[in-house]
Amino acid sequence: MKTGKTILGIIAIIIIAFLLFTMTSPILILAEDTDEGDPGVDMAAKFSVLGGFEWIYPGNSYHPNGNTLHDIHLFSPNNPYGAAKEVMEHTYKFSPHLILSVNPEAAESIFGAGLVDNIRANDAYNGYAGNDQVSGTMDRGDAVSTAMSKGSFNPLAVPIQILMGNVSFHFV
Repeated sequence: MKTGKTILGIIAIIIIAFLLFTMTSPILILAEDTDEGDPGVDMAAKFSVLGGFEWIYPGNSYHPNGNTLHDIHLFSPNNPYGAAKEVMEHTYKFSPHLILSVNPEAAESIFGAGLVDNIRANDAYNGYAGNDQVSGTMDRGDAVSTAMSKGSFNPLAVPIQILMGNVSFHFV
């Protein structure tokens, strides 16, 4: 019984530390597609306690050299997450110190089967392909939000996916 309380206490401390950390430095979450050969970043989000999730479209996020967030593994194979940090600093003027990398298996386990396919369907076929927030057309962040709202969040899958190596932490 005492061991269970200790474990819950440690988990509570980790959660509180995580929330305090996000107040000072937003976390960058990268959804990496490892199913298509060379890994690429299909979707990204900035998360902070105060701001919540803000979706980032990798194709519109640029490194100072002009490369996109989508191709960080191609133009910086030795340090892709350092390159992702530089992209965020250059395009969005924030500097993440923690990057969470999520592969398709983790995304589907945490947010429901078919999530990746639903995002792609919304993006390509359901009118979310525009990327102009000024004119009010839908963007890829809307495609992700719509797909995620139709699924269900399974918080119990998060530690399992971390232990399986499908979610990884990168301190940059």
